[in-house]
Amino acid sequence: MFAEKLEVELDKVLKKLQIKGVKIAFEHPANLNFGDYSTNIALIAAKLQGKNPRELAEEIAKTWRELSLPDFVEKIEVAGPGFINIWLKFSALGTQLAKVLERGDQYGSSKQGKGQTVVIDYSAPNIAKPFGIGHLRSTNIGQALYNLYRFLGWKTIGDNHLGDWGTQFGSLIVQIKKAEREGLRLNDLTVADLEKMYVQFHKEAADHPELEEEARAWFRRLEDGDEEARRIWQTCVDISLKEFDWVYQLLGVKIDYAYGESFYLDKMAAVLDDCRKKGLLKESKGAQVVEISGMKVPAMLVKSDGATTYLLRDLATIRFRRETWQPDLYLYEVGADQALYFAQVFAIAAMLSYGQKDQFIHIAHGLIRWATGKFSTRRGVTIHLEEVLGEAISRAKEIMTQAGVAKDLASEEQAKVARAVGIGGIKYNDLKQNPRTDIIFDWNQILTFSGNSGPYLQYTYARIQSVLKKASQAPGKFVPPAGLSPEETALLRTIYQFPEVIIEAAKVFSPNLLCHFLFDLAQKFNLFYDKQRIIGSDNEQFRLSLAAASGQVLKNGLTLLGIETLERM
Repeated sequence: MFAEKLEVELDKVLKKLQIKGVKIAFEHPANLNFGDYSTNIALIAAKLQGKNPRELAEEIAKTWRELSLPDFVEKIEVAGPGFINIWLKFSALGTQLAKVLERGDQYGSSKQGKGQTVVIDYSAPNIAKPFGIGHLRSTNIGQALYNLYRFLGWKTIGDNHLGDWGTQFGSLIVQIKKAEREGLRLNDLTVADLEKMYVQFHKEAADHPELEEEARAWFRRLEDGDEEARRIWQTCVDISLKEFDWVYQLLGVKIDYAYGESFYLDKMAAVLDDCRKKGLLKESKGAQVVEISGMKVPAMLVKSDGATTYLLRDLATIRFRRETWQPDLYLYEVGADQALYFAQVFAIAAMLSYGQKDQFIHIAHGLIRWATGKFSTRRGVTIHLEEVLGEAISRAKEIMTQAGVAKDLASEEQAKVARAVGIGGIKYNDLKQNPRTDIIFDWNQILTFSGNSGPYLQYTYARIQSVLKKASQAPGKFVPPAGLSPEETALLRTIYQFPEVIIEAAKVFSPNLLCHFLFDLAQKFNLFYDKQRIIGSDNEQFRLSLAAASGQVLKNGLTLLGIETLERM
């Protein structure tokens, strides 16, 4: 890739000028008038050396020219206060265009991560609660990161850490036992029924606090292996997993492993032993805790009543993952409200020598909100993902009819398109946002064939496939720059960036960077499509190549995002 080669060549220049202690970085200017790459290296170096940044930039550019520019570079220029802008040769861009068509579905992939393993903890719905829209972000972002790292050659392991343990099961068991005494059959319940019972328990406990103690007692019995408690718990797990599998199938998500918290019950003692050997475990008011430097409140591993905590189970999880997969990187795609918690988990894991602290990354996503606020299962104010996905498909059908999309397709094919558009719209609306920010759930933004949306990108891809099918000849070779229109030039100077965008999106754990690139590419293609004739033009073969390459990159990018592409719409 061009950026990697530019870094190597610029490093030689800096050594020649004896400039040290600065990190080389290149960006793609938003305005193509400022080149294909730009670096602010002179501004950074000048500040460290007390020099004029513009003058230093000129010196760097002059020295680079004297040492000779890379064979793919047309020119370099200094701009503004000291930016160095770089233009690529059109022949080099043409070579990249050919690579897109040659590599097809593998364009943008690499072996950059060969020999490295990453474990990605994502989705993690809670047993006995419907798959809520609150888990959509973790599922979507986690799967996209999984796809990105795998595309870059990493050994990638997805682990669905199911919430199948905890004091909430004591509350549920109390309510279920009461219902069974009234003649209810547990096996006849749905996850929605279990959720209602959980909500009802908290309503009743508000007036009868003694129910909370009864719930704690049942959870202790569950932890001790009580047969009755285990029977109820296992049935709740079985009911939940059956519904979760259906949602995953609808989303097109398949996670490698699904180890619930209960899987680690017999592995927690080893963590406590490790803590004792390291001299970390202390007693505080009957509880067993670990003090962490810089944190006022110690981390609790075992409560005063002997019940274990989420934190202890998460440490057992890390210990298991280290022994099983020896990861180089642990990614946790979990809500931002868990930031302090994971800071504790990672700090203790490092203290126990389960890994270096920088190996553990919490990708803290924001919430999906109604305009009126967040969702809460305890209060019974929640959105069930299954309902949202069904609504998305239904709305997609309606919008397609209004827009005249898929009208020539058979009813079965229309249903397939509506499903892909509806689900794709939901997923893209999530992924195009910065993972760290809250997002408002707005149907008008999710399902539209214009603007930055999943349906817009899917429609652009289908439009390209339609053009290619109508053509009487195959895409051809690159042509000299003189034969290029501004729209063709803009596309050519965008397509080659795709592999670098993938690397950057994975590096900073932000699939939204890929979304922004795909939207920009789709806009440029549609402008090209509107302004330039493709079939029947003097430059038909090249324009078909440009269309084919644009479509291939859109397909590869959407696939990485977990969004289906459609040949016809």
